[in-house]
This record gives sequence, C-alpha cells and structure tokens, in this order.
Amino acid sequence: MAAQTTVRRKLRARRKVRQAAGERLRLSVFRSSKHIYAQIIDDSKGTTVAAASSAAVKTGTKTDTAAAVGKALAEAAVAKGVSKVVFDRGQYRYHGRVKALADAAREGGLDF
Repeated sequence: MAAQTTVRRKLRARRKVRQAAGERLRLSVFRSSKHIYAQIIDDSKGTTVAAASSAAVKTGTKTDTAAAVGKALAEAAVAKGVSKVVFDRGQYRYHGRVKALADAAREGGLDF
C-alpha cells in the first residue's frame, strides 16, 4: 500500500515539474536514510550541469547537512551560469531535509 502512495506522489510531482519547466533546468533531489543528493539536470541534452551530495559535505544533523548540500549546489550552479531552475522533489514531501535543501539553494542564488 505504501509503495502505491509513493509512486502516485512521485508521478504527480513529476507531472507538475514538466508543466512548469519550460526552458528551465531541473533541480532533482534524492534522499536516502543516510545521505541526500541533489543535481541540476538539463533534460533537453540529458546531462547533469551541477551536483552535490552529503557524502562530501558533513556538518551536524541531517537537516544541517541538507542545507549545506543546497548551498554547495547553488554555488556550483551559479559558477556555471545557472540561476533559474524548477524544483523536483520527487516522491518526497516538501518537509524536513528536502525543505532545508531548497531553502539553502534559494539563499545561495537559485531562483525557483
């Protein structure tokens, strides 16, 4: 039962991302039990523009680490000339670590 719920939530979120994307790149988030990963993807070319993960950035709690990942990703994206993205939270609710990553990315200079 839980698998159906997460799959439906994932498809619903991805549908909204595709509708909102236009020419923007996609900031995709993957969350595991220990780490959080984020990457900015150019779907038209199928390439990753910038990426960051908590495996490289470790600070304090998981939420603090997620915020550090968001900030690192924003710095890498701005260095490559990317400022506007669309946020793809995947199957995860916009809460906790995912929200901390998004807020830190916004503070770092990304617009979504």
